[in-house]
Amino acid sequence: ELAGEVNTNQPYYVVQRTMEVLNEKGKALNGSKVLILGASYKKNIDDMRESPSLKLIEILKDKGAEVDYNDPFVPKLLPTRKYKFDMRSVELTAENIVKYDLVLLSTDHDYYKENSELIIKNSKLVVDTRNLFQDYKVFKG
Repeated sequence: ELAGEVNTNQPYYVVQRTMEVLNEKGKALNGSKVLILGASYKKNIDDMRESPSLKLIEILKDKGAEVDYNDPFVPKLLPTRKYKFDMRSVELTAENIVKYDLVLLSTDHDYYKENSELIIKNSKLVVDTRNLFQDYKVFKG
């Protein structure tokens, strides 16, 4: 029961941490551009059931952020009963990454580890919820 409660509250904690990181740099979440890395439930699969990324997107959008996502396993988020998203995965390029105020790692696909230098080098701020970028100076989520 407690584990379920922790899992339910985790996206709210991550959003709070995201707000703190932005605020430290004099930026509000409202109006910020956020790129979420990983939409699937766990690494290297396309299963979206119970994915915390969906809740993260919903909360961030509700708080006024402009949100996009990248996931090599999930090219499109379609509307469901619970979430009304109609979004496409953006390409992970230096040109795209630099457009965002903050990059939030939600799912630790091997693809992101393989591209960690590209991500870190081109991101203004990174919140890492999976400790994937432990070799770099990033904010823990």
